[in-house]
Amino acid sequence: MTMLEVHRGEGAWLGPDMARRDDWIHTFSDTEVAELEAVATAVAGQDIVSLEASHFTMPGLDPVLARSRDDVVDGRGFVLLRGLPVKSWSREQTARAFWAIGSRIGIPVTQNPVGNILGHVTDVGGDADHPNQRGHQSSDALPFHTDIGAEVVGLFCLQGAQSGGESGVVSAATLWNELLAQRPDLAELLTHSFYYDRRGEDVEGQDPWYEMPVFMPTDGRVVASYVPRFIRSAQRFEELPRLTDKQLEALDMVQTLADDPRFKLEMDFRPGDIQFVNNLVLMHSRTAYEDWPEPERKRQLLRLWLSVPDGWPLPDAYFARYGTDPKTGRPQGINLPPGIDLTAPLTPPVLRT
Repeated sequence: MTMLEVHRGEGAWLGPDMARRDDWIHTFSDTEVAELEAVATAVAGQDIVSLEASHFTMPGLDPVLARSRDDVVDGRGFVLLRGLPVKSWSREQTARAFWAIGSRIGIPVTQNPVGNILGHVTDVGGDADHPNQRGHQSSDALPFHTDIGAEVVGLFCLQGAQSGGESGVVSAATLWNELLAQRPDLAELLTHSFYYDRRGEDVEGQDPWYEMPVFMPTDGRVVASYVPRFIRSAQRFEELPRLTDKQLEALDMVQTLADDPRFKLEMDFRPGDIQFVNNLVLMHSRTAYEDWPEPERKRQLLRLWLSVPDGWPLPDAYFARYGTDPKTGRPQGINLPPGIDLTAPLTPPVLRT
């Protein structure tokens, strides 16, 4: 597709249309749950980090997960898998079942500088606007955005909040099409590079910022990298040019369109649900939330960042933050400092200050 061309593919959907459908939801049967329990038990005691797709035999679930992968990678860009018994499973069993399902979608990559390859989305006292913290460590609202290091994001809801924390997704292609219709000048501007803050996750020998466009129309798709908090926080570096009024207008318009009920899909995300989102072609959001007073009832999700080795070709700009994994040729996740090993903790890491 040319740079300023309308996108007509399956990934350019409207939220209200999706809300009237249920083909993006799969509810696990008792037989499928039993199969997951069996494969999680079969690898009990093994380091989760060492487990690959070949370690899990799931003949009953494989056709379901193959369809889910096709929907996420090549179709609408998301799926909701529903009904896992997280209240009765141990945390270890839950994590291994999630890992088994994720192995059919892609390959896990690191999510932070301490080497966590299994992440935790929960409030540990973080501040989404802190330059060295992330929004998933807080209870703050997370307006529509893409994650910074994944092709596919997997979220497994273990515990919901007392109030708030609702999930939303929106098609980047649909937003792109609307921008072309309303403000082609802003659409064109968003195909040029913006500076993004690395938020303390610096790469040796590189600047503490990187450059990437917000929209990257390429090979019949609209790839997006929309992290407005990181774009704005990059302004703390005096060496960088100031955002222009028109750039700020463009960023704000993307957010306004993403929040428009004509475009977004608000998703009922319950304990026992797994959401897989194609981070290249969708944006996702979360409303602010209030936790239960009991610590054991805090809202918590497990998270996977997945690369897809046989996925769509990616624009060169998408590798700007972390570079390329030499084994897969895909984005490799967080660059780890020397001496840091990959880990899959069952509890959240300590907050960086």
